[in-house]
Amino acid sequence: MGNSDPVAGARFERPFWWAVFALVLLATPIAGFLIESSMAWDQIHPAINALLNATTAVFLVLGWRAVRGGNVALHRTCMLTAFSASVVFLASYLVRFALSGSHRYPGTGWDRTLYLIVLFTHMFGAMVALPLVLRTVYLGLRDRRASHRRIARWTWPLWMYVSVSGLLVYLMLYPIAGRLYGD
Repeated sequence: MGNSDPVAGARFERPFWWAVFALVLLATPIAGFLIESSMAWDQIHPAINALLNATTAVFLVLGWRAVRGGNVALHRTCMLTAFSASVVFLASYLVRFALSGSHRYPGTGWDRTLYLIVLFTHMFGAMVALPLVLRTVYLGLRDRRASHRRIARWTWPLWMYVSVSGLLVYLMLYPIAGRLYGD
């Protein structure tokens, strides 16, 4: 199964190009909707961060499936793409936080309790996941497979939870709370 275009083949073996492809594929219709909806930047920025979390989760699943199927090269590409999306998310989140601070959940009932549980487990998970992700990626890049596998068994589910719960935090704080409380 040869590739007739070696340049294109080499391009899509690099995580950056996978991330660009995925983000463009996912972001184009979303960006069009956001622009058409006349949303302000302080509303669009959290949506972009949610998209980055979703991108990370998608590539974590693809990377897990690739390694389960024995495709180590694709696994590496997917995991480095997930890592890249996470790095961009973290930078973007820090910028958003610096510009607009924290955002309080407007509700007071059971939904606020649920939101806070998801938020705090997400925050704690992110703090624990960061050094684990860095170590796991380092071991993978050094081709220290036994050590990589041992730590990845803990890192992957935690990283996946952080990515998915980050998306849930966004959905609960912005579109759902906005509909419930007219924000």
